[in-house]
Amino acid sequence: MKNIVLAGLVLATLTGCATRPESIPASYVSHEKYSGIDCVQLSTHLGDARAQLLKVSAMQDSKANMDAATVFLALVPASKLTGDHAADVAKFKGEVEAIETAQIKQGCKSAKVV
Repeated sequence: MKNIVLAGLVLATLTGCATRPESIPASYVSHEKYSGIDCVQLSTHLGDARAQLLKVSAMQDSKANMDAATVFLALVPASKLTGDHAADVAKFKGEVEAIETAQIKQGCKSAKVV
């Protein structure tokens, strides 16, 4: 009985850990937001969005690593107390997708080919 309770406690705490950035889906952002912008500006916006995505992804990865360590030591994921950056990762993934779609729609040279 003791082992079942312990296993349940461990399972409950592991499910509350911060999600790795690569497992977070993009939030929907309409490409129409970028429809009036020329290719050079789109390229600049894309670079900025990718830089922000890298930044928040690193922060989210750090939270996930911290959770793994704190669950091992204290059975409580730290992100439950301090929060994580999953919403920001999803937002910037959506921004990147929207800008890439706008580039394709406008026929920009640097547009990602799907």
